[in-house]
Amino acid sequence: MVYWHLFVAFFIPGIVGYGGGPASIPLIEHEVVNRYGWMGTQEFGEVLALGNALPGPIATKMAGFIGFEVAGVPGALVAIFATVAPSLAAMLLLMKLLLKYKDHPRVQQMTSFIRAPIAVLLGVLAFQFFFMSWDDSGVVHTVVLVGTSLLLLEKFKVHPAIVIAGALVYGAVVLS
Repeated sequence: MVYWHLFVAFFIPGIVGYGGGPASIPLIEHEVVNRYGWMGTQEFGEVLALGNALPGPIATKMAGFIGFEVAGVPGALVAIFATVAPSLAAMLLLMKLLLKYKDHPRVQQMTSFIRAPIAVLLGVLAFQFFFMSWDDSGVVHTVVLVGTSLLLLEKFKVHPAIVIAGALVYGAVVLS
């Protein structure tokens, strides 16, 4: 029964918490603190602070931590699934609609308008990562990582996931 309670406690905020993590935090607090009593307000505040300190979506991190505290690894998995399930269902539904109308001229026009801003945003993000790496890791490590990655991706056609994993290993071994 605890898994069902975990699912409900995180699924409801995922559905009605329009606006992402910040909008759903009070709803999660109501479920976790007031409805089920899994933790007090002080402890919830500490979990919230920890979630804010780590990268990534805050609601998902909080769901994983609270689910683990309540019911171990299975509880964490249930809580995380319940948090992402509403967004996942909406994306699948919208993808089905997009695939149904993908050949419609207005949909094609809309997607062509979206390509340029996405390319610019990804370019800005790449430059931010590059300069952040330049500042944090130094010139030599940045040049090694960028050069090796570019060579592996473009010349040897290595899958990007393998290049990313290799960069993570390089960072863990050399930069730690």
